[in-house]
Amino acid sequence: METSASASSFSSFQSYLGALARTPSRLACRAASVSSSYEELSRRYGSHMQRTLRWFDLVGLGIGGMVGAGVFVTTGRASRLYAGPAIVISYAIAGLCALLSAFCYTEFAVHMPVAGGAFSYLRITFGELAAFLTGANLIMEYVMSNAAVARGFTAYLGAAIGVSTAKWRFTVPGLPKGFNEIDLVAVAVVLILTLIICYSTRQSSTVNMILTALHILFIAFVILMGFWKGDWKNFSHPAKAENPSGFFPYGAAGVFNGAAMVYLSYIGYDAVSTMAEEVRNPVKDIPVGVSGSVIMVTILYCLMAASMSKLLPYDMIDVEAPFAAAAFRGGRWEWVSRVIGVGASLGILTSLLVAMLGQARYMCVIGRSNVVPSWFATLHPKTCTPVNASAFLGIFTAALALFTDLNVLLNLVSIGTLFVFYMVANAVIYRRYVVVGTTKPWPTLSFLCLLSLTSLIFTLLWHFAPPGKHKALVLGACVVIAIAILQIFHCTVPQARKPEFWGVPFMPWLPSISISLNIFLLGSLDGPSYVRFGFFSALALLVYILYSVHASFDAQEEGSFGQKNGEILQESPESEDPVHKV
Repeated sequence: METSASASSFSSFQSYLGALARTPSRLACRAASVSSSYEELSRRYGSHMQRTLRWFDLVGLGIGGMVGAGVFVTTGRASRLYAGPAIVISYAIAGLCALLSAFCYTEFAVHMPVAGGAFSYLRITFGELAAFLTGANLIMEYVMSNAAVARGFTAYLGAAIGVSTAKWRFTVPGLPKGFNEIDLVAVAVVLILTLIICYSTRQSSTVNMILTALHILFIAFVILMGFWKGDWKNFSHPAKAENPSGFFPYGAAGVFNGAAMVYLSYIGYDAVSTMAEEVRNPVKDIPVGVSGSVIMVTILYCLMAASMSKLLPYDMIDVEAPFAAAAFRGGRWEWVSRVIGVGASLGILTSLLVAMLGQARYMCVIGRSNVVPSWFATLHPKTCTPVNASAFLGIFTAALALFTDLNVLLNLVSIGTLFVFYMVANAVIYRRYVVVGTTKPWPTLSFLCLLSLTSLIFTLLWHFAPPGKHKALVLGACVVIAIAILQIFHCTVPQARKPEFWGVPFMPWLPSISISLNIFLLGSLDGPSYVRFGFFSALALLVYILYSVHASFDAQEEGSFGQKNGEILQESPESEDPVHKV
């Protein structure tokens, strides 16, 4: 029996060496250990977060988190290179995929309204190690994407007021290219938003609502200008006759490839689930807030894409000029380009604010789990916000935004978020069909593995098999096999737990579709994204082995968890949630 003294693994260097020697046994004890919903809900340090948010706050945060710089960049690129005028359909498909993932998040958030989001959801299903690896990657995605968005703000602000970006930044000789342009404006924006989110969640939501309302007005202006100045023939006729014509110039493949690219514009709604601990009525407000924001953003995106397609033929769209701003440059329409720049700047601020709120709450709950220092879980006694996590990640983000080029950062984002969406969809199925200590997990795990394998084969064939009838037949066979696997599982394995308050409808069909779509979208990302994902996953695993598993084991020995000596708590098929009774 190991010593259970407080912080025994880190009390001295000799103690730490002894802990490292026992790493294999501790990994066996803690890596697959699951937490219970009650533990996640009751684990707090000091003050509690204030429940001040309502459904309209969540809708505003969801819209603000999603409608940022991404839509102004990805739409033109996806239309010009892949989908053509059918970019409208691409956005509808991507919106459906986002809505399915949002359903999975909502079921967990209603059942377990904590600030940990996906980290907590995976911790109660697949265990501590899976939750830590995905949580660590998600934190890194947030920090890097926020740094990229902050530098993008400088570029759009310069476009809005007619000042070149070069005048906002200065170059430091001797530093490598991509890391030598200092951007003090981006740093200032990050630090100011950090102060806001440390001060009050309620005030942060108010600031977001104001900025989001102004941003939507600018979006409405862009849509109206596109429909007013545009021509319907641009939906079917390219500018150059040698280019493919019609509404679907590149066929179905182009539409789906376009959907994979524009899906990045929807990333941000998951941050809303991290606000669940601060929602007044989680049962009613969270489903409306999360799903409602995704639906509203999908409508806005489809209208924006339609206005862009009406304004210019797809082969004239400048992929670097968001929403055909080039069509308004020069002459008496120059002011329209400036207005678009102002709108994009506001979108950047709202998406940055929501993402920074989300990343701090992820880190706060990871701190509560003892796999990182509990210092990150500290709440300010007056503001009841995770001030330590907010300040630490804000400074880290500002440091990256200071010198790292936008293109360098953009190559490093998205894959972690899509991977977490995939994991949460798996987790919601696993939790519905498996109760620890009551039902056998292998039928469900086998189904999830077979579904993922079939989806992976479909994705590889889609991207790498030569076009032709044989490809269509094999792809069709993959779809039939996936449906057969799903139907067999649905008919032979009964649900072990049904949600008391809100659940994903048509279980297991909708989460299974979400799993397949996320695998397909993961297959559309470039090589550097996977290199980054592998590097940071390996780094996170190293941190877990050298620190987290020992801190977690010490907390278990102290009785901080509801499980002792590796014994896993049994949950009833429908365990009661004390938060909903408050």
